[in-house]
This record gives sequence, structure tokens and C-alpha cells, in this order.
Amino acid sequence: MINFTPIIRPYFAWRRKATERIATPADTEAVQRRVLSWLLGNARSTHMGERYGYRSLDTYEKYAAKVPIVDYEAIRPDVMRMLNGEAGVLWPGRCMRFAQSSGTSGGKSKYIPVTDTSLSRNHYRGGIESVASYLAMHPNSRLFGGKSLILGGSFANELRDVPKGVCVGDLSATLIDRINPVVGLLRVPSKEIALMSDWNKKLPALAEAARHEDITNISGVPSWFMTVLKRIVELSGASTIHDVWPNLEVFFHGGIAFEPYRQQYHALTDPDRMHYLETYNASEGFFAVQDSHDSGVMRLLLDAGIFYEFIPLETFGELDAEALPAWRVEPGRTYALVISSCNGLWRYVIGDTVHVESTEPLLISIAGRTNSFINAFGEELMVWNADKALAAACNRTGASAANYTAAPVYASCGTKGHHQWLIEWAVPPECGNEAFADILDAELQAVNSDYQAKRAGGIFLARLQITEAPTGLFDRWLASTGKLGGQRKIPRLANDRHIIDPMLKLI
Repeated sequence: MINFTPIIRPYFAWRRKATERIATPADTEAVQRRVLSWLLGNARSTHMGERYGYRSLDTYEKYAAKVPIVDYEAIRPDVMRMLNGEAGVLWPGRCMRFAQSSGTSGGKSKYIPVTDTSLSRNHYRGGIESVASYLAMHPNSRLFGGKSLILGGSFANELRDVPKGVCVGDLSATLIDRINPVVGLLRVPSKEIALMSDWNKKLPALAEAARHEDITNISGVPSWFMTVLKRIVELSGASTIHDVWPNLEVFFHGGIAFEPYRQQYHALTDPDRMHYLETYNASEGFFAVQDSHDSGVMRLLLDAGIFYEFIPLETFGELDAEALPAWRVEPGRTYALVISSCNGLWRYVIGDTVHVESTEPLLISIAGRTNSFINAFGEELMVWNADKALAAACNRTGASAANYTAAPVYASCGTKGHHQWLIEWAVPPECGNEAFADILDAELQAVNSDYQAKRAGGIFLARLQITEAPTGLFDRWLASTGKLGGQRKIPRLANDRHIIDPMLKLI
């Protein structure tokens, strides 16, 4: 295939330079105020705009004073009006596509509007920024000398009586379905295979369709792609995926932390030829892209149709918690992320927490979920703590975890409270689970001072416990919840046992 990279590269270089010009808090403020003004101007005649008087909200300060911060349950009625065909509710026009994602206490699933504007100004724009960032870091890339393998979900959903023409399902299904036809020529597999809902049929069809192509780049969630790559290697009788795709050079990944899977990917690829680029792409929007060779650190996309606010984690959940605009955040602090977006989400708490790494430019890393943590004993364990500690423990022992989740075990007569980790091994530790638990416990103390303080002397909190999960347990649990496939994610931490106990019953 002709290598189109030199022809296409100048466009991405231009895009990269435009992004790099937003380099200081003053730049951030100017760009973000323009984005908010554009959002309010477009939505002034919607039901939401009329409700809060968007015509008179000509500054961020007025907007923040007038419009409340909300979670999904507060907007569920409006979203369902949109889904049922009503136009101009949260965003102008009629929305025909909705991304289904994990639900809240008010329902099994959330349905996030995916407007035409959000597709063009945000989601596809995020893909462009990802490629631009990668090409800037790798000047010798031949990215467009072959094809892309993009792993997506389907339009399967549990709603009844969806209006004709309305599509509800994984965000990735919409992205693939609406992709530019020219870009589609460089992508595999076919839409017919990519949008299949039955993964028992989809996986072998996808592997068979892709293994004979010249793949230079892959995009998807690390956990699901690992299964696909293993199947392709097995079908091809190869040792690594580079024996099948010698020109493969990059994995654009997101959705879950990559670090716990890094060793598995190193074993399945030629590490000297493989690169990785992290993206922060959620159902609610495409927020950030890895900006340099620093894994996990990403540049926030400030001019891509989203206005950002940040609630300091220590005050999150309080009635009078203050949300800060992007130009007022401080390096080294963790915040709950709030967005106003061209998909009709206004001052919406998406449920993620981010750690601000820098403000010149504005760089972040994903800290976890606002409801995905363990603080049963005052230890404030976040997902990024758990991911980092597990990766370090695996590096020390040669082990590799395919999946994990953790939850508290409360004190009872004669026992102290502790954490229980349920781990499905890709490569079990040679030292055994008990010795690994000692190492993991020490690594957790190294990355989390609150955990270390509670573990001091074993007085308040006992050493963690590891329960080994049989192969396939996490997939069986996802299937039992109706969430197997696509972009579905394993909840890593929970402050109670509503996740881990059903899994244990399956063993």
C-alpha cells in the first residue's frame, strides 16, 4: 500500500501547532471563555436556554451563579425527552444518537446525547489531535502506510420502543457508523463485523478479517484488545502480533488504565517497534490526549466544544462546593471534572477525577472515578494508586494481572478491617499470592500516605488479602450484568462490596 503519511503529515502538524499555542493560564482563560460564549449562544433558544436565561448569561461568572451543577439523575428526564424524539431540549435540533454507558442509582444505564455538533467538534476532533500528537513525537512514522484496526461496540441496548431512526448503543459504534468514508477506506474490519453485538461471533470474525491486512495502528480499550490480539496470534500460528503485522507501530488506547496491561502487551509485541498513546475519550466527550512521551500525562483539549470546571476532591459532595474554571486550577491537586458541552450537558459531573500535572500548558492525568475509591478506614485509596501499586508489584515479581477489583472487608470479632483484592492472573506470581500480597501492600503504602498511616503497626488496618479469580471470571460477571463487550469496563475499586460479592458467588 502507498505510504500517504508524508502527504497528510502537514495538516496534522498545523493542528498540533494550533493546540500548542494554548500554553498559559491566560491563554486557557481566553479560549475557554470563547468556548462557553459559543455554547451559550447556540443553546439560547433551547428548553434549557429558556429555563436559565442563556440570553443574559454573557460571562462565566453569571453562568456559574445561575446554572446548577448536576449529576445524571437530574437530567435524565430531559435526556429521555430527547431520546423519545423531542427537539431543542438540551441542544438545538433533534438528537438521533445516544451513547449507552453504566448507570446510576436511578437506572441500569445512562444515555448520553451524541449530537452531530459533538461528533464533528469534539469526538472526531479528538481523533485528529491524537494522530497529530503521535506524529509530532515520531517523525519517522509510516502511520498512513497501512490500515487501522478500530475495536468498537454495537448498537445493542435494553430500551423498548426506540423511535425510528434513533440509534442507542456504545459510543464507539456511532463513531464507526458515522466515520468519514475516506477514512473508512483505511480502517478494518467492515462495519458489518465491527457493529456485531454477539461477541462470540464477532471475535472470530474480527480476527479472521484483520489478520491478513497490513495493520499499522490499533485503537481501543486495552483489556478487550488483548483478547483480540491473542486470538489473531493464535489463528496465525505466530509468536507475537508483529509476526502477523510487521508494520504495526502504535496502540491508541483509553477507557481504562494501561499500566496493569503493559507487561502483557510487551510479551505479545516487539517492544522495540511498538508505541502507545493514551487518550481520554468518554461517552460524554473526548477530553485529552497524551502530549509527550510521558505515559499517563495528557493535554486537555480546550478548544474542542467543551467548557471545563473542576471541583477540588476534598470538597466534592458538599452542598456549597465551589467549581473552578480551567484557568484557576493548581498543579498537584486532584479535582472532580465538570463539563458543559455541545452534546447538551450543562455543568454536568461526569464522575471522573483528574490530577492536574501542569498549568503551562494544562496537563492532567486520570485519578479515578468519584465513586470508585476505597475510604472505609480513612485511607482514601484512589484507582490511580491501585493501578500504580499493582503495576509495580507485578514488575517486581514477573507477574501480570488480566483484571482486578478490590473492596473493603470490615472488622469483625477477632479480625481487623482490610482490603480484599480479586485478581485474575495472566501470569501468576512465582512467589505465590501471599508473598505477592506483602509486596502489593508495601507498594500501596509507597504511593498513598493515608493508606500507609492506617497500616502503621497493623493497628487500624490489616494487610490486604488476595483472592485468585479463575480465568474468565470477569467476563462472566460482565455477561451476567448484560455489559459484556464494546467499551465496558471493570470497576476497579468500590467503597462497599456490591461489585466483589456477586463476582465471588460466581466462583
